[in-house]
Amino acid sequence: MDVLNLSIGGPDYLDLPFVEKVWEITANNVIMVSAIGNDGPLYGTLNNPADQSDVIGVGGIDYSDHIASFSSRGMSTWEIPHGYGRVKPDIVAYGREIMGSKISTGCKSLSGTSVASPVVAGIVCLLVSVIPENKRKDILNPGSMKQALVEGASKLSGPNMYEQGAGRVDLLESYEILKSYKPRASIFPSVLDYTDCPYSWPFCRQPLYAGAMPVIFNVTILNGMGVIGYVENPPVWIPSNEEGNLVSIHFNYSDVIWPWTGYLALYMQIKDEGVNFSGEIQGNVSFNVYSPPAEGEKIGRKSSCILRLKLKVIPTPQRSQRILWDQFHSIKYPPGYIPRDSLDVRNDILDWHGDHLHTNFHIMFNMLRDAGYYVETLGSPFTCFDANQYGTLLLVDLEEEYFPEEINKLKDDIINNGLGVAVFADWYNVDSMMKMKFFDDNTRSWWTPVTGGANVPALNDLLASFGIAFGDKILNGDFVINGEQSRYASGTDLVKFPQGGYLHSFPFLDSSESGATQNVLLSGMSKADSPILGLLEVGAGRITVYGDSNCLDSSHMVTNCYWLLKKILDFTAKNIRDPVLFVDSNRQDKALHLDDNQLPSRRTDVNFSTYSAVVGKELICGSDSRFQVWGTKGYDLNVRGRSRRLPGYASIHLNSTHKIPPVNKLRSIHDNSLGNKYLGYLYGDDLDFPELVASHWLIPVTVAVSGLLLLWSFWKIRQKRRRKRKASGFTRSANP
Repeated sequence: MDVLNLSIGGPDYLDLPFVEKVWEITANNVIMVSAIGNDGPLYGTLNNPADQSDVIGVGGIDYSDHIASFSSRGMSTWEIPHGYGRVKPDIVAYGREIMGSKISTGCKSLSGTSVASPVVAGIVCLLVSVIPENKRKDILNPGSMKQALVEGASKLSGPNMYEQGAGRVDLLESYEILKSYKPRASIFPSVLDYTDCPYSWPFCRQPLYAGAMPVIFNVTILNGMGVIGYVENPPVWIPSNEEGNLVSIHFNYSDVIWPWTGYLALYMQIKDEGVNFSGEIQGNVSFNVYSPPAEGEKIGRKSSCILRLKLKVIPTPQRSQRILWDQFHSIKYPPGYIPRDSLDVRNDILDWHGDHLHTNFHIMFNMLRDAGYYVETLGSPFTCFDANQYGTLLLVDLEEEYFPEEINKLKDDIINNGLGVAVFADWYNVDSMMKMKFFDDNTRSWWTPVTGGANVPALNDLLASFGIAFGDKILNGDFVINGEQSRYASGTDLVKFPQGGYLHSFPFLDSSESGATQNVLLSGMSKADSPILGLLEVGAGRITVYGDSNCLDSSHMVTNCYWLLKKILDFTAKNIRDPVLFVDSNRQDKALHLDDNQLPSRRTDVNFSTYSAVVGKELICGSDSRFQVWGTKGYDLNVRGRSRRLPGYASIHLNSTHKIPPVNKLRSIHDNSLGNKYLGYLYGDDLDFPELVASHWLIPVTVAVSGLLLLWSFWKIRQKRRRKRKASGFTRSANP
């Protein structure tokens, strides 16, 4: 067998028995073609195995060369939330209203990527057949065939790279490539051009600038030289001119390129000296790939790969324009049973679209860019960003827990550093989660959601010091603010909110298990008002909380709430108070309160550490944070542990205390501080904010002095006892 088509797939790329079987097939030189899926036009909906780099993933187009609405979109979500996805599909082919045979007799019209995939499989077979049999063994393999298809494809005008991949398959162009093919390695995509919009979306939508989180670009290494290969030396950035030295690029890549493919991730930052630079920067990323000798050869094969970059750079935007999106605290399916955010959707029970700015939140991302905001992604804990650089931290649909250090730092960032925080939660109800239990035939086990649409208990811990907490209701219904009608889809309610804040309530029915029972008992009664939106100024910062994220998520959106998000960002980033949201009648004269023992609780029967990057894990800043804190615990936190070599930096000796140069030190909170006065007025007690010592040497000096004082005390006591013994001896000798 030379070619295999699979017009099937699913979202579980961690189904290892299946994934490993696909690797085994392609490693044995079988060219596999697979349909990318029919979950379009939603992003982040690639199906496995078409999302694997060793498989040719095929999307669908119509006869007008438009991407079929049903065709699944990229990017791949294997790498999320702690990285960035690859470009998929690889190519597109005709998949709408294609004539095919009926099972009985005659023909019928067929549509779907399951139709487009066999079209490409047929093209692959034709390409195989035109290569002389005596050369096929040397030329044809999954790596070389994918090279021929993506390099020969015709790029369509309009769709971006995550919709069309390399473009429409072109049989003749691919044949010309194979006809003169010599085994080599290459990169897909081979160009990243910030001026090529919309194909280079989302990169072309937001320029680079100094001080930003690294922009990650993940390319696929295609190795037509052999099933196994290696990146011989670390890649190098070769700028075309002197301005190119303003770009700092770090790399992460496959230790072993197998089978036939690997990855190369670029982490791009503009150096601080480029804070005022505006213009384009061009250059190449170059590296060599080595493969062991083929059968009958004595010398290994080597090939050079070049990735061309054309980057657009602007001066660093002002703080109020910069938004930081929290990706680190997102958990998706797989590996865990993370349920959908809208329980009204019955045909899609899992939250599997990535919850990323460039997958199911891509429309929101475009809206924010159109509104003049610059949105960066945080793939590491809160300790790994400098709050003084951002107007708003955006927390949307989060399922993860939080390190204690994160909670403490966020308090200080809001109170003293003026950070704005906008939270969009989702439903959380343990009884309803238990009702969603089902038996999975593949794993032969019962599956129960490990959390709700959002991890409300964790969010409540994060917001506890501000007197804010979400409840466990599941609210559904329509409401209107200032003529704007919105749908509240499986959102939750607010059960704690401080005096002096602004709280908006609307009538909804509670569809949770406990709420549904109560509704039956109280049938005939009107809907109860439930608080769902709160706005609070606290210290130098501002917080807004909203109980539903479905109005920002393009996956199952009924109505969007982008208008509300803009008003919220005006408040959190610029302290602009929209008269629609800040109405005197909505100001809280007294705090909304609920005892802590009545707040939603975590499930005790779930081993959350299996799915978490926090529970049972070490706090560490990953490669998706600023280069300055890679491999450390972050800003203003001491680092202890083994020595570690950071890419591009001298070795940090972690067996001794190492202080990361902070952009702004956490301030000590005293009883007379503005933040404590304000919050003490609200809650009547002091808050447990972190206090830092005057400097890093004070503690060891204090310990040393204490030790000396202790030794001196022991010496004084001993001397006193000696004098007493001498006096006693003199007295005894003087008396007969």
